[in-house]
Amino acid sequence: MTSTIILALFAAALPCTLAQDAPPTPEQIAHQTWAVNSNSQICKYTALTWAAIIAAMLVYRWTLYLLRHVRRLANLNHGPTSDGRQKYFSIPNENYAKAKRHLISAPLFRKRHNREFHLSSAMNVGTLPGRLQTLFLVGYFVMNIAFCVITINWHDTNKTYYDDARNRTGVLAVLNMIPLFLLAGRNNPLIWMLDISFDTYNLIHRWIGRIVVIEAIAHTTFWMAGKIALMGPATGWAMVTTAMVPSNQLIFTGTIGTCSFVAILLQSPSIVRHAFYETFLHVHIALAIIATSAVWMHLDTLPQQSILLGAIICWAIERSLRLYRLVRTNLGNGVTKAEVEALPGDAVRVTLRIAKPWKFQPGQHIYMYMPSVGLWTSHPFSLAWSDEQPTFGAEKALPLSRQDLFAARKSASMSLIIRRRTGFTDKMYRKAELSAGGKFMTTAFVEGPYGNQSFQSYGTVMLFAAGVGITHQVPHVRDLVAAHANGMCATRKVILVWIIQSPEHLEWIRPWMTQILGMEKRREILRILLFVTRPRSTKEIHSPSSSVQMFPGKPDVGALIEKEIGGQVGAMAVSVCGTGSLSDDVRGAVRERCERSEMDFFEEAFSW
Repeated sequence: MTSTIILALFAAALPCTLAQDAPPTPEQIAHQTWAVNSNSQICKYTALTWAAIIAAMLVYRWTLYLLRHVRRLANLNHGPTSDGRQKYFSIPNENYAKAKRHLISAPLFRKRHNREFHLSSAMNVGTLPGRLQTLFLVGYFVMNIAFCVITINWHDTNKTYYDDARNRTGVLAVLNMIPLFLLAGRNNPLIWMLDISFDTYNLIHRWIGRIVVIEAIAHTTFWMAGKIALMGPATGWAMVTTAMVPSNQLIFTGTIGTCSFVAILLQSPSIVRHAFYETFLHVHIALAIIATSAVWMHLDTLPQQSILLGAIICWAIERSLRLYRLVRTNLGNGVTKAEVEALPGDAVRVTLRIAKPWKFQPGQHIYMYMPSVGLWTSHPFSLAWSDEQPTFGAEKALPLSRQDLFAARKSASMSLIIRRRTGFTDKMYRKAELSAGGKFMTTAFVEGPYGNQSFQSYGTVMLFAAGVGITHQVPHVRDLVAAHANGMCATRKVILVWIIQSPEHLEWIRPWMTQILGMEKRREILRILLFVTRPRSTKEIHSPSSSVQMFPGKPDVGALIEKEIGGQVGAMAVSVCGTGSLSDDVRGAVRERCERSEMDFFEEAFSW
């Protein structure tokens, strides 16, 4: 049954010239049958390859989850016995530590991974993928090349290899559109199943897109070359030109599809994406719709249309989930409102009063729509803080009885810190700056939350942040301090390292940090190290206490981590959110030491 379905879905198209030529000979029919079966097998092997990769990643991801859960449970109790168990978990596994250093956490070459290449201050060329990412991308590219050429008789005197290669590349191009569409979505189920970041899937999406374009070009090239080779240059080119007319739906729509794919490739380099992101995004979506529509018409009556239908269904489900999240979160109990406040240091604090709030967790991010500033566009931001406060009906200014207090609903506000850049963030900052009191209220729509992360199984946690990257780390600090006070985590030491350009940036999180510093048992677990890279004078650098210290200049990341290894409790988590150069420095420092002490590296980054 399964093989029959696969054969029906993945069968290759028969040569389009047969309908116009003489009835096929028995040899031609046999060759066509072989071609259909061969292409079906190639599609089956591709599907099995994806299934094997996903299965292996599932085993790896859930094994790690189970081990971390057991480690957390084993170290919940505070005391000497617990500290002895923590010592056991600080000793690394030799083989796994080598794998982390040389493959899992490794950059492509020596150190550079997340630090961007710049031709100028306005021209961003992008970043380098990691070593494991590169291994997957190269392997998948090589697999596609192999599948395009194997089993085809390239020495056939009848030159049937033109038709065979045309069909094979066309089938693979359409087949690759399924992962292309699936991995582009924010609601891709593989994100939470495999615990792989959307950033990584976005990288894979871009490279699979390039593979699809190459295979589409090869598909068109083999069709043209076949005409020229079989009929001669003059007649062949004339037939190619004649075929590219609207009345010939197969060839005309195929030409439109290929041209659309090429246009997507030409407008997708990093320089264009970063310089004109919103324009790029709208043009990219429009071209993708044109390409998909053209390919759908190109495959009319052909079995590959079922494959394309699978890709379209993936896209439709993902978009429906986005709409569902928007409606569920922002409507039904009023609408979501946003208070945007300009802050020192070219930043804004956005306080969202969510219509239907959710349970706040560290590591969450959202996509925010603000029609009064960015129309229908959405932008990703890390959630930095959440507060719950009682609200009462409009008819009562104050609660009048105990019953009123219990009847009061809890309204959650969630906050973001957004650094002023260009486009949307610049408009938002300027609007707040020009408003009365440096703030304004507006309607917003929140899509999310996406992601979550917990370090409660680690005895020692180091959190590095640069600038607005603090928004990712503050929730972890509050979560770990609270869990420690309640005896619900293995964590005994939390070190927050925040690098800022000016002391005025402290205002971004001052109210939240004041709450954290007042939490129970905070002094037992938390140390904060502030590094000011551009102080106006030495008088600005002063340490309020032994647990909150301030230093001028940039930190020596390796020395900080080395110092904590000396007093490490249990396994260590090292997390970084900030500039690309800081991420690369922290990654390099962890890789140099992960074979001596058990530590895991976590990087929060978002590229496009």
